[in-house]
Amino acid sequence: MPGESDSADSTSARATTKSRRLYTLIRALSPVAVLVLWQVGSALGIIPQERLPAPSLIAEAGWEVLSNGQLLDAIAASAQRVAIGLAIGVLVGVGLGLLVGLSRYADSIVDPNMQAIRALPLFGLIPLFILWFGIGEMPKVLLVALGALFPLYLNTSAAIRQIDPRLVETARVLGFSRATTVRDLIIPGAMPQILVGLRQALAIAWLSLIVAEQIAATSGLGHLINNARDFLRTDIIFFGLIVYAALGLITDAIVRALERHTTRYQNR
Repeated sequence: MPGESDSADSTSARATTKSRRLYTLIRALSPVAVLVLWQVGSALGIIPQERLPAPSLIAEAGWEVLSNGQLLDAIAASAQRVAIGLAIGVLVGVGLGLLVGLSRYADSIVDPNMQAIRALPLFGLIPLFILWFGIGEMPKVLLVALGALFPLYLNTSAAIRQIDPRLVETARVLGFSRATTVRDLIIPGAMPQILVGLRQALAIAWLSLIVAEQIAATSGLGHLINNARDFLRTDIIFFGLIVYAALGLITDAIVRALERHTTRYQNR
């Protein structure tokens, strides 16, 4: 009967909605439960404080470095390194990706060398960077740039190769110049995958920064963590790592918002 069918569908929809809400609630409470168990374990002495401080102690350490101004100074220095390194990585990575994606000759010349460099261990280059550039800001920024470069290069070149050749041919028949075709057709078509590469590049940039700031840094979150290590302040070390993760998540959320904005036409 139609009425019975509608009732069954309505009951099923309500059950599905209730199930989704339950899973959402579990996902939200799961981290809270971990923090509670962590705090209780520390209070009972099950978790050694010198190795894994309680969440309350980490929060107190965070307030300490925030109130004395160290945290904001460290974030500013680290963010500046990531911004400069990422800008270099974007310019070089996207530029080479466009070149390789648009030209078979460039692909034959550039790509083998890029793949060879990509195979090198990134953090193994630190001694060489120190010998070449000293222990100032240059090796730190370049390490971040090198880490961010390859995801952008690979995603950009792959995205351009996936552009429908018929669209390019149509643009040529319509009299579009090469520059206009690249600007108005190829780059917008490749943009979603380029933004995926940017998200990957951001994650690697922050990871590279953690290691880069171990190179005789006198500022930044790495410097803050190194000082905490010298004074056996495990709570500040954990808080610094949490700040690194939070900054990575914030920048990733910004790129995701940009991605949704630039690709909104595809969902229509």
